[in-house]
Amino acid sequence: MKKMVDQISARLREQKIEEPDSEIEARLRILIDDFRVPESEAKRSVLNYFFKKHGITLVKAASQKVKIAEIAEPGKWVDLEVKVLDLWEPQNEMIAQTGLVGDSTGAINFVKWAKATLPDMELGKSYLLRNAVTDAFQGRFSVKLHSRSQIEPLDYEIDAQAKSGTAQETKIGEISQPGKWIDLKAKVVQLWDSNSEAIAQAGLIGDETGSIKFVKWAKADLPEIEEAKSYFLKNVITDEFQGRFSIKLNKSSHIEELKEEIEVGVQPIEFSGAFVDIQKGSGLIKRCPICKRSLTKGICGEHGKVDGIYDLRIKGVLDDGRRVQDILINRDTTERLVGITLEEAKQMAMEALDHEVVRSLIEAKLMGRYFSVTGPKIDRYILVETINESLPIVAKEIDELINLIEVD
Repeated sequence: MKKMVDQISARLREQKIEEPDSEIEARLRILIDDFRVPESEAKRSVLNYFFKKHGITLVKAASQKVKIAEIAEPGKWVDLEVKVLDLWEPQNEMIAQTGLVGDSTGAINFVKWAKATLPDMELGKSYLLRNAVTDAFQGRFSVKLHSRSQIEPLDYEIDAQAKSGTAQETKIGEISQPGKWIDLKAKVVQLWDSNSEAIAQAGLIGDETGSIKFVKWAKADLPEIEEAKSYFLKNVITDEFQGRFSIKLNKSSHIEELKEEIEVGVQPIEFSGAFVDIQKGSGLIKRCPICKRSLTKGICGEHGKVDGIYDLRIKGVLDDGRRVQDILINRDTTERLVGITLEEAKQMAMEALDHEVVRSLIEAKLMGRYFSVTGPKIDRYILVETINESLPIVAKEIDELINLIEVD
């Protein structure tokens, strides 16, 4: 918050405007906390309010024609020639269209605001987007189309780097960037319940190199897949959130059942140690009803402002004296481990007017205690399947460790 206040204050001083930081922060908090406006939009709105208040009319910076790979900072006006690679179901009335567009240098998410009253774009067609504004969320760039933007159909096709039809067969462990069309041979490890009509199926698939989340959009009208069966998934598109990759199946994708069974390479591992941290984002959280990502101030990084669904989890760190290990514990295991149900956690948070009270309870119950966990390791986390309390290291083991160090 302070960084945004300082940035707004600096912009105001450039126009010889002096406003108290407290007034700037108050308006930001109303927009972000009460109305769930994205931070970039809130910042722009507060700036416009003070400019209008002091009678300042700014000349809009001229947009520059750029390639997607050249986008390096938020808040820039750009023109882009792109092809629509994917369209997703908007999850609130503020968004008219959202999806993925690409050119020869890469792909980027876009949002078209409903109040912009711009024409809809069609999957697979190419357009010139004028006066789009770049944005950034959790390290990923996107472009926003608003009332000053323009959408012009092109009479030629943009050669998009992630263009459907140029997909290459890829192993899950080889996926290294979002916005790529690939083919995968994989086995369905797990199917999850979907709380959104926009999603036909979601879950976890794997091959010998690892596992990855998948989402199959309802509009894709693709056949159902079943747990424990293996499939050839053609023309799926990669996505990424907070360093974790996923794949999406849309209208351009195809599903073929395989006769042979794909071996899944992620095997459960075991780690024992003491809880040394219960990370932020533990306890009572809200998830996006579509993609299941945890929300930040009611905002999903992919679907914008949504009505979240409550969940319980623990993002913890175990230390065995030699190394540390991040772990993720789901709702069912968290309830058993801490002795609190989701409904009880919601009641606690409501009475305290603070969700952090649940994380504090988890810290009080677990910090310093020794546990042994097992589960598959995906990225830096062990996804905990079993957890059992274990005894701490005894004096004899400490002496043995000291002897090892002395020998070294």
